[in-house]
Formats: sequence, structure tokens, C-alpha cells
Amino acid sequence: MKFIMKVRVNYLVVFFLVLSGRVFSQNEIKDSAFKSSFNYGKSVAVFGGSVSVIPESDSAKIIWKRRLGMNITNYGVPGAGFSSLQGKSLQQQVDEAGVFDIYILWASTNDYTGHRAIGSYTDYTEFDGYDKSKLTTQAGGINYCIKKIYELNPNATIYFFTSSKAFNDRGGYDPFIANGMNEYVKMQKEVCELHGIPILDQFFIGGYNIYNQKLYYRDPIHMNVSGYKKLGELQASFLAFP
Repeated sequence: MKFIMKVRVNYLVVFFLVLSGRVFSQNEIKDSAFKSSFNYGKSVAVFGGSVSVIPESDSAKIIWKRRLGMNITNYGVPGAGFSSLQGKSLQQQVDEAGVFDIYILWASTNDYTGHRAIGSYTDYTEFDGYDKSKLTTQAGGINYCIKKIYELNPNATIYFFTSSKAFNDRGGYDPFIANGMNEYVKMQKEVCELHGIPILDQFFIGGYNIYNQKLYYRDPIHMNVSGYKKLGELQASFLAFP
């Protein structure tokens, strides 16, 4: 009986070691894949509102650093949006930026909650002669940021993170309600499509909903550490292979 128990214990030890080896090798493969990304080790500037800069958001950026060896500078300011009327706008943040390999425009909820005009994808472009009166719209602000970055660094790579879902009202998470956040996200994507800017659609594929909100959000708008870890894995995969 003792012999049989000893054999079983030894078998479990061997099984555990084999399983541990498999998991370790899979992690090695995963890390190797990220290191093969053409964005590995790049310098990154981030522009956005509170969702891009609150302490919990570091949980996401730590994943970028670990997976992709990125050197990150954050220009984000709470309350900011793309409209020039919204706090210290992303327009102002971009004006202060230096030269980086990658520029990330991380859309917040502030243009939506601030009821700023969505505008048209042609706002502040060659199509309207760069009409500065359009800088008050979300679309005009996005176009300004893109134009300014390319003037600063013609070789820049720009990526766009759309607004994530918010649960302060139905429009913040229901994609089918009129004048909701989805309308702002739709315009964010239209502007990026005009300029060929790769988009991470956090509103649709972030994986957040009313059923897991309490698990991933600290309040109706801002994610907690777990929420940012979940988002950080998605962002890192996008940044590695956009």
C-alpha cells in the first residue's frame, strides 16, 4: 500500500513538473513574439484625459513596458478632450510634445459628457481650408492633433485608442441609442480612416458591460486596476501587431 501511494505521489510530482514546463515554454513563446514586433523598444507619447493618466492606468502601461520594452511619456490631463473647449485639450497637450517614435491619442469620455459638438470628419482639414472655428468640435480637435504631430515629426507613427464604455448614463454604453457615446466613437474612427491611422476600438472590443462593470470599474467612467490590466493586454497586443 505504501509503495502504491509513493508511486502515485511521484507521478503527481512528475505531472506537475511537466505541466509547469509547458506553461513556462508557452510564456517564453509569447514573450518572444512580442519582442519580434517592429514597435519593440520604441519611445511613446500618450495624450488623453483622466482615463489615460489616473494611477490605475499605470497597470496597463506596465504591460506595454514588460511586453514591448516601451519608454512611455504621458501628457494626459484629467478633464481633457479633443474639443478646444474641453479642459486642457489634447490639442494643447500635443503642442507641448517632443519627438517620439509613437504617438497615442487615447480618447476619453469628456467630449461626450461635456456635450461638445461631434463635428464632421472634414473639420480643420484641407477640405475647409483648416478652419480654426472647427477646433471646438471633437473631429476638428482630432484632425488638429494628427496634423500637428506630423508637422513635429514627419516620420511619426500615430495610433488611436477610442473611448471606452462609460456607465454614467445609457448613452455611455448602449451603441444603438441616439446621440450616445457611439456617435463620438464613430466620428473618431472616420477621422482616423481619412488619415490611415490604425484604431483600437476599445468601445466595442474592450469587453466591458453592465454585468462585469463592478469587477472592472471603480466608478461609472474610470476602470480599476483589474480593468486596466484587462485593457492593457489588449492594448499591448494591438501595439505589437497593429
